[in-house]
Amino acid sequence: MNRSFALQMAVGLLATIAVSRQVPPYYVSLLTEVVIFGLLAMGLNVLVGYRGLPSLGHAAFFGAAAYTATLVGLRIGENPWLCTAAGILAAVVLAALYGLLVVRTRGVYFLMITLALAQVLWAVAFRWRSFTGGDDGLPGLGRPDFGLPWSLWPAANFFYFTLAVFALVALGLHVILRSPFGEVLQGMRESESRMRALGYDIQLWTYVAFVLSGTIAGVAGVLFAFYNGFVSPSELGVTLSGDALFMVILGGPGTFFGPVLGSGFVVLLRNVLSAYTERWMVVFGALYVLVAMFMPRGVVAALGDLARRWRGAGNALRPKPAPQKAMGGRGR
Repeated sequence: MNRSFALQMAVGLLATIAVSRQVPPYYVSLLTEVVIFGLLAMGLNVLVGYRGLPSLGHAAFFGAAAYTATLVGLRIGENPWLCTAAGILAAVVLAALYGLLVVRTRGVYFLMITLALAQVLWAVAFRWRSFTGGDDGLPGLGRPDFGLPWSLWPAANFFYFTLAVFALVALGLHVILRSPFGEVLQGMRESESRMRALGYDIQLWTYVAFVLSGTIAGVAGVLFAFYNGFVSPSELGVTLSGDALFMVILGGPGTFFGPVLGSGFVVLLRNVLSAYTERWMVVFGALYVLVAMFMPRGVVAALGDLARRWRGAGNALRPKPAPQKAMGGRGR
């Protein structure tokens, strides 16, 4: 772990905790959503930002984990360890199966196949009412009790728990992406033919990245099931997949914490706009277009470019020192 990452992580966590202690419980709940969907976006960023494969079906892993954790809790018993393990395992298995079908595709074909596979899962959840509750969803999963000395029912306590899980996942993902594995993914993003010529199995590395990405989305799905206490087919729908992709694009594909910033922007803006107008989706659509046109590399990269231009302009206006005359030479 390099010093820059540790500093960014520490500053981000401390700032988030400081904000959470100054706002009402409603906004603490919104911050919890930001962290959960930030995890979903970070998982998707493994594919989009580091491998260069945009997906419109990532809600499938998120929703599968949430549904599995809820079903285990309702049918077997609310053992939080069992619900968590079952939910994450469901996301891993689903990503492993889907990965076998998508690793041979690229570009728009990859995008459409991931969308189609996720829609199949959404249709199952929507139609199989006796098992999934259909469009009524599945209520009833409560906040977990992992043997901690404090209850996770208060909004602030569950927020700190979610933040701790986020920190652990982010640390592990940072180690993975800073390893040769992450460098190979970025190499394949830049030139698959070059990496193939160097002897790398493109499909195998893409498959591993796909499963890793789905696993992180599964962790986010389990947290959402505990947080929301209700799961419906919307957690498997294309709208959530599109929101996750927008979070990555808005924050900056290939940046580590950019998708989390994108998550904060999307979650907070969605809640603010929906309180004032029923046509908030129109505003989101316009934002999609504006970001694609003017900030294709995301907000983080745009701010970095702006900062470099500002420093360059400052250096240009700074008076240059007068050249010094050479010393020595032939005397008279």
